[in-house]
Amino acid sequence: MRLKARKTWSQQQLAVKLRMHPRANQGFFNFEHRRLLILAGKTTLAAALSWWLARLFGVRDGYWGSISAIIVSQSNVGATVTASRDRIIGTVIGAALGFAFSPMSPLLLGYVLALLLAIAVCGLMGLKNSSRLAGVTITIVMLVHRERSAWGLALDRVIEVLLGIVVALAVATLVFPDRARLRLRDGLAQEFLLLGVFFEGILEGFSGTQATNLQTLREDVDAMRQGNDQLLEASRNEPSSAGWNEGLNMLSQFARSIFEALLALELAVRDSHEDAYAQQLEPELGKFAADIQSGFNHVAGCIHKWRFDVAPQGFSLEQDVADLEKRMGSVRGTGAGFSQAEIFRAYAVQLHLKQIAQLLRASRIETSRATGQAHE
Repeated sequence: MRLKARKTWSQQQLAVKLRMHPRANQGFFNFEHRRLLILAGKTTLAAALSWWLARLFGVRDGYWGSISAIIVSQSNVGATVTASRDRIIGTVIGAALGFAFSPMSPLLLGYVLALLLAIAVCGLMGLKNSSRLAGVTITIVMLVHRERSAWGLALDRVIEVLLGIVVALAVATLVFPDRARLRLRDGLAQEFLLLGVFFEGILEGFSGTQATNLQTLREDVDAMRQGNDQLLEASRNEPSSAGWNEGLNMLSQFARSIFEALLALELAVRDSHEDAYAQQLEPELGKFAADIQSGFNHVAGCIHKWRFDVAPQGFSLEQDVADLEKRMGSVRGTGAGFSQAEIFRAYAVQLHLKQIAQLLRASRIETSRATGQAHE
């Protein structure tokens, strides 16, 4: 069976650009190190600006603004917005409850009740991160003894946190902005390339040598999916067109469905490396498998360019399905010399291949519609 589709030069370059295959050693200033250095510089800038502005406007305890800026500064704009939202809500809830329960005597009872209520309220609102921040604010307002009243401490705390958050958001948006949706776009392209590698590894075990790295490939795909899920959540908090959000969400769902279909295919080819019946379906079965792998590369390229209105050139999965079904019809009566298990495995494999092909085609066409691009 011909399983490996030769990558074109552009597909090889795409794999390098998306860091699926490493370039020549770039030394210390590789892509990840540059991102870390940029994040460090932006976080430092936000903290320093918060402190300077607090001193400029006479804000008491301006270091809390710097602390807030450091805490909410994340690797992309969407994650920074999410962290800022959680911190603002937690601070406001904590300041309000800390002020409300400060007059209660004994103080320890009021403190315990305020903490319990803050954590419960944030939990019911689905804001677990805010609950910790609310607890910190309650502790400062109720237990830190200052000359000012509890109301003054609560107000100062909110102002200081808001200052740090506003500065952090401004720096994240204006200084070398790293958009979660753009990182997710490339992350999804990487995911489809990885799914194609996983697909190739699975089919190596069908009428051939069983692949030894399937577990590693499966873990790589799962890790990529988890990272993309986090980016998808962050991208929803960034300003963008509806087509972007819907397209990214749709591609994420298709990638998950394809992964599940690949897991089913992996089960179907188990213990099939000595099967001979599948040879009766050649060359149609091998061509279909090779074109599916080319389909993974094509969809990855569409995602990277964010152009889904370009049909694949040089192969047609729909025609491959028709050719394979015709071939299966012609060999239907030749299975007398083969075990039922071999025949069933061959039929199961072709069914899973058709499902994967349909999902690949639908991922491009449906995303094209979601993004407002006319598909071919």
